[in-house]
Amino acid sequence: MSLQPDAAEERSSAFFIAAEEEEEEEEDHHHQLILQKANALASEDCLKEAIGLFSVAMRYRTVRPEQLSTFVDCILRNFKRKTDSESVSGRSRRRDVAAASAAVAVDDDVFDCPNCRSFLGEPVTAACGHSYCKRCLQRRLLSKCKLCGEEVSGEEKVNVTLCGLLDKWFPEELKKSKMLCEVDELCRRGCYHEAVSLATDVIQCDPEMTEVARLSRAEAYMALKLYRLALEDTEFSPLSSCSAEALFRKAVVLHEMGQVDESLQVFLQCLAVDEDFPCAKRQVEKILCDLLSPADENVKVGLRETTQSTSPHLRSKTLVADAQAQPQSPVQRQHQVRAASAHHHLDSQEKRLESLERPGLSRAHSLRMHGSNCGEEGLKRVCSAPQLGDEDKGGVLKRKLSVSDTEHCFVNSGSNKLKRQGVGKGSKQKAAKVKICRIVPKDLMDPNDLECSLCMRLFHEPVTTPCGHTFCKNCLERCLDHTPQCPLCKESLKEYLACRKYMVTTVLEMLIKQYLSQEYAERTKTHLEETRELSDLTKNVPIFVCTMAYPTVPCPLHVFEPRYRLMIRRCMDAGTQQFGMCINDPQKGFVDYGCILTIRSVHFLPDGRSVVDTIGGKRFRVLSRGKKDGYSTADIEHLGDNRVEDSEELEKLQDLHDAVYEQARVWFQDLKIHFHNQILQHFGPMPEREADIQATPNGPACCWWLLAVLPIDPRYQLSVLSMTSLKERLVKIQHILTYLQSIPNN
Repeated sequence: MSLQPDAAEERSSAFFIAAEEEEEEEEDHHHQLILQKANALASEDCLKEAIGLFSVAMRYRTVRPEQLSTFVDCILRNFKRKTDSESVSGRSRRRDVAAASAAVAVDDDVFDCPNCRSFLGEPVTAACGHSYCKRCLQRRLLSKCKLCGEEVSGEEKVNVTLCGLLDKWFPEELKKSKMLCEVDELCRRGCYHEAVSLATDVIQCDPEMTEVARLSRAEAYMALKLYRLALEDTEFSPLSSCSAEALFRKAVVLHEMGQVDESLQVFLQCLAVDEDFPCAKRQVEKILCDLLSPADENVKVGLRETTQSTSPHLRSKTLVADAQAQPQSPVQRQHQVRAASAHHHLDSQEKRLESLERPGLSRAHSLRMHGSNCGEEGLKRVCSAPQLGDEDKGGVLKRKLSVSDTEHCFVNSGSNKLKRQGVGKGSKQKAAKVKICRIVPKDLMDPNDLECSLCMRLFHEPVTTPCGHTFCKNCLERCLDHTPQCPLCKESLKEYLACRKYMVTTVLEMLIKQYLSQEYAERTKTHLEETRELSDLTKNVPIFVCTMAYPTVPCPLHVFEPRYRLMIRRCMDAGTQQFGMCINDPQKGFVDYGCILTIRSVHFLPDGRSVVDTIGGKRFRVLSRGKKDGYSTADIEHLGDNRVEDSEELEKLQDLHDAVYEQARVWFQDLKIHFHNQILQHFGPMPEREADIQATPNGPACCWWLLAVLPIDPRYQLSVLSMTSLKERLVKIQHILTYLQSIPNN
């Protein structure tokens, strides 16, 4: 026989559950408010207050590392200020290192990776057109291009054309570069001993690859827990402090060794050298999250009390006083226990943070940093009493994130002596001599290797797709007009087409200009001649066969046919931004009269279609017809109204114009509201009356607006468009208006 719970107990249980859920939602809301305030303070460089708020937020519930992004930015800004305010000797040491780095960079050539300064090897071209070695992109060593700042996805494939050229010109260097990629592949597969052996072979056979190979070897050493050897590989060069990758690898090793505070400072050094270095910021976020989090599981306390009180001890007392003053529900009793637990764990949490303090820091130095006031620059803004009661925690974080005026060494190894002593003149000369400026052998330079596979001519504005194939920019655009696939491998280029960032591959263009200057000049001349033909507005004018167009009247177009995509793009590239518009003629292809349209804007859709905003310009008469790449062309002559010079005739013409204008205004006002609004939406309001009706060769704008909106046959509209007499045009429009007004308005 089952026992049924009492109805009153069920209601009581449901009440407490609902109360807890409501409390949970309220706590979540207040937790978000605390994080928002902490981020706001961090964005304003109020580091002391931000530390306190983040610490409090973490005692209530979990804070994800990525939520500390603004906090890390604040710390990094203060870190940079501190390093920039070093002593004169410190600045001179940095100048020596920078000079050595510059000495190396001076000899960098087109075949160097912009990130690691090593041989391009298997080059990968980013969307911005700049090329990097495969290793840098595979290892996610950059998130933004070093040359232009554009985002780098790292998903692009090896540049087939450029890789083939480097294999032909520098086979030995490419072989060594591939060996480095093999080292990384061995590390990914967990074959660390083999990776160390292969990296050592690369170091011994090629001094230029030494730095990069040592960093790859350091990763393998770290996996084998050979931390001393790993650190030596990250610090072998006097220029290691200028290399973001070397600093990052060193910081990772230190973190694996359990030296959290040292690793944190080196991670910050890495970000100071390259603030966009991937993974480094994430590591700083994780470390700070660990430092600020409670030692045990997250403890929740009352969020309402938190927002009203700035001290955890005061908050506990307030809760106890409230508890004694009024009866407590089970939820309130549980809430009190949580608050007491939070107070209990606070001391152990602060002791944990103190245990991570830098080992080489003297007590006097700690007191000096503890006693700094809030007005000091850099990270010394963290004073001895953080706002939310975390006195020791704020001091510890301050000490961890500060940089001493004497550039304290992070790890006492022999290689650090170079950093303390600076880089000598001999070292700079030695570093500068390592680089070799590569020159392509003349007997291996073949123009056929730099031909577009579509037009079979020398590349003009070479563009590399994400799949690694290179084409002339114009050739690629024409292919994408028909299908969003690579012409060679048929890989989908829908996303590439949607972005429409056809950036020139700089390395290939530089090679063509440098080694094939004569061929490049001839190719450029041919391109300019082809473009010049498109800019002639009387010869071979592109004709869009579609609808009627009129001077001064907007004509929006939806372009989806490949031939017209090409035509619109050519009009834009030529700079004229103009083409002719005619209606269809079954016998001739298009009629003898039309209107020039001027492109005001083009909105490209992701699938290649476009919406083109145009407005009518000059009228023309077709003299001859032709074809070009699928679309129609024509030789034309422009039309204009015959001017009336006689004053008496001009006065009569003005009276006729005024009468027609007034008649049109009345007709437009009397239209049903539905038709009235449609006209306003598509063609805009009726143009204002013009003072000089012969000011332009096309006459008053109101005539063309009326011709566009009046419900008449296009052939009749065409006959009016072709007239060169304003008087005849006005009479025609007057007859149409009279006829329409005679029809009863249903």
